[in-house]
Amino acid sequence: MHDVLKKCPVCGGRLFATSLKCLNCKSTFQGRFSLNEFATLSQDALNFLRVYLKNRGNLSKVAEIMNISYPTAHAWFSNVLKQLGYLQPSEQVGETFYVNVADVLEDLENGDINFQEALNILKTGKKEEG
Repeated sequence: MHDVLKKCPVCGGRLFATSLKCLNCKSTFQGRFSLNEFATLSQDALNFLRVYLKNRGNLSKVAEIMNISYPTAHAWFSNVLKQLGYLQPSEQVGETFYVNVADVLEDLENGDINFQEALNILKTGKKEEG
């Protein structure tokens, strides 16, 4: 059995399933079925996510297992969030940027910011200087 294609091999467009078949009873269902966001991840991102989940979200452990630096593991994590569409877009001075919610929560947990600062960052997409 082959993995589901992530993009059209001809034009690179988004794909959807039109038929599903039960391996047990062989029932077939016709229609238009969308793929969830995980089905669209690159193979590298999927492998990273598997290691991340198996290690309960411990990026230090992920970095150790994958033999990469912690900043590289963090960058991979941010890339997976971006591919999944989980980074929140915000507007600031006409330019679009993204807030990594996991980073904000980590800063809050580490005591680097307080609850109100975390809330403001998530609302505005920027950290107050000073």
